Amino acid sequence: MSAASAPAVGAPAPGFTLPDTHGTPVTLSELRGTPVALVFVPFAFSGTCTSELCELRDNIAAFDQAGVRLLAVSCDPMFALRAWGEQEGYTFDLLSDFWPHGAAARAYGVFDEATGHAVRGSFLVDADGVLRWSVVHPRGQARPLSAYREALAALAR
Repeated sequence: MSAASAPAVGAPAPGFTLPDTHGTPVTLSELRGTPVALVFVPFAFSGTCTSELCELRDNIAAFDQAGVRLLAVSCDPMFALRAWGEQEGYTFDLLSDFWPHGAAARAYGVFDEATGHAVRGSFLVDADGVLRWSVVHPRGQARPLSAYREALAALAR
């Protein structure tokens, strides 16, 4: 894992600008006014990552109803993420943290230096850019949908 630790709940969320699957830059600070869920995944096309994101795709209404924009982030190149998103029919943005390699994952304390990929970290940033919830799971352990539902409900309070 990275030497940096995940930002603390209640602290400003680290900023970033990352390309989506078409190369369009997405800048976190430009999304102020809208809560954002950041879901870091290790690898496109891997079994656990695919099942996690398919579950989020199939339950996107929970995010939409809460007014939360869902962004999945991987250290994979943009073109790999585009192929993966098209294959799986993801309706949310996939962002490439490929270069500088893992910069966003490092900022969120979820970059594994030994393997060069992000671990399973999820973060909920409120409309003011403040981190309101986070969860980090070890390799191979999926994050439960119930955790996202609880975080979305808490954000509404």
